[in-house]
Amino acid sequence: MNPRNLIVATIGIMASTAVMDVQAADYIKCTGTSGKTIYTNMPFMCAGAAIKAQEATKAALAAQAAKEAAAKEAAAKAAAAAAAAKAAAEKEAATKAAAAAVKANALVTDAVFSPDSFWYTPIPNDVELHPYSAQFAQEVVRQKKAYYGTVTINTTKYSSPVYVADANTPTVRVNQWDCQKKGYKDSGLLTQWASVPVPSYAVPAEGTDMEMTVYQPSTDTVWEFWKAKKENGVWYACWGGRLENASKSNGVFYKYYGTTATSLPFLGGQITAEELQRGEIKHAIGIALVDTEHWNIISWPANRSDGWNGNKVPYRIAEGQRFRLDPTVDVDSLKLSKAGKIIAKAAQTYGFVVWDKAGSVSLRAQNVYSYTKLGKTNPYPALFENKANYAVMEGFPWDRLQFLPMDYGKPETTSK
Repeated sequence: MNPRNLIVATIGIMASTAVMDVQAADYIKCTGTSGKTIYTNMPFMCAGAAIKAQEATKAALAAQAAKEAAAKEAAAKAAAAAAAAKAAAEKEAATKAAAAAVKANALVTDAVFSPDSFWYTPIPNDVELHPYSAQFAQEVVRQKKAYYGTVTINTTKYSSPVYVADANTPTVRVNQWDCQKKGYKDSGLLTQWASVPVPSYAVPAEGTDMEMTVYQPSTDTVWEFWKAKKENGVWYACWGGRLENASKSNGVFYKYYGTTATSLPFLGGQITAEELQRGEIKHAIGIALVDTEHWNIISWPANRSDGWNGNKVPYRIAEGQRFRLDPTVDVDSLKLSKAGKIIAKAAQTYGFVVWDKAGSVSLRAQNVYSYTKLGKTNPYPALFENKANYAVMEGFPWDRLQFLPMDYGKPETTSK
């Protein structure tokens, strides 16, 4: 062989051997993912490396999940803080409005409806009385005696909380639920409840009626709800209504709307803590009786009735009928609680109106939630001198009631 060619061949063999040595060095011996021994230059084929990769993946996923959970928790805390701040702002606005009204010696309940509404119109001392006034008075006395022997004032159940919403309160839809199994929903309520400024802290009354009232002075509107509830952040009610242009209205819901059996709004005839604190009630007071005249006999201002007198018992009082305490009674000399005397004087000036049926003769005071949901204490124990609700009216001379004629005060142009 030519010496030159020998040198070239030798160099080629040496280079090839070097490459093989490098390639051999890249391979490793390990247990593969199948459990068999393998030689490979791809480490991820080894079982140990795969396990480490899986563990690394799990760790990365866990870290990502923890990061997302932390983000959600932070968002939830931020939302809760925002909701709390919102509720606090709403409560502060409502409290300031109430305080301003008290300072001016004027209260919300003094003028929700038209100034010439029957709610605010004093009854003349020399008014003509119903020809059966004395018999009707004895009927009230009978019912008081027959049903527990008292006249109670509802403050937690079967009285409505009233939430005053400012102009900035967000609105929500209140949906109708068919609690009476009628099989249909009222199209009017769908419109009336489409946009209601329900404060975030609002809750309905306790008891089976679950009443609630929302009043927004800026829009001059009153909403009422019967069997109201909030489920999964959504409001529902079985019945109620909306009363627009309240300050120009006579203070009665249209036709068959509203929560009471007569369509008379709570905001007109409930007693409030502020009124008792002031020492004067400047409107007629709603009263519920147990036995009332048949539903097809009503007196203005009632629009409807749930009364039942199938046996035509005489001297049953119609829903909507108005009566007063004899104005010649010296209220200050009565053995009556302080709150009872305030109520008695209002009963002399503005009178009572039958607006509902109940299990006992009863009055309604604005539900305690109106105050406690604003962070205030329950005002009634102090205002009632720590007397039980049923004892506040003890000493009231129910036998001195005077009944007004049917449809008393009804404008000639007003129809039922």
